[in-house]
Amino acid sequence: MSFLSFIFLLIIAGVCGSIGQAISGYSRGGCLLSIVIGFIGAVIGMGLANWLDLPELFMIRTGGVEFPVIWSIIGAALFVALVGFLSRKR
Repeated sequence: MSFLSFIFLLIIAGVCGSIGQAISGYSRGGCLLSIVIGFIGAVIGMGLANWLDLPELFMIRTGGVEFPVIWSIIGAALFVALVGFLSRKR
């Protein structure tokens, strides 16, 4: 994987994490946190898709690595909603 492919992968993960945060309505942190949330969302989303035997909807291939865009957004929204639920004041 080249440096440019890695940067492109980080940008895709950041956009997916930001969209997931926007869907859930809970946002903390900036660009780096969005990138982390995008990657966590990809893991959660693909795990959920494999568990439910759902297809891979939209994959972006860069540098020999496939990144699941739709499942990353869904997983990021679920993850951020859970974090927001657990961290809100009661």
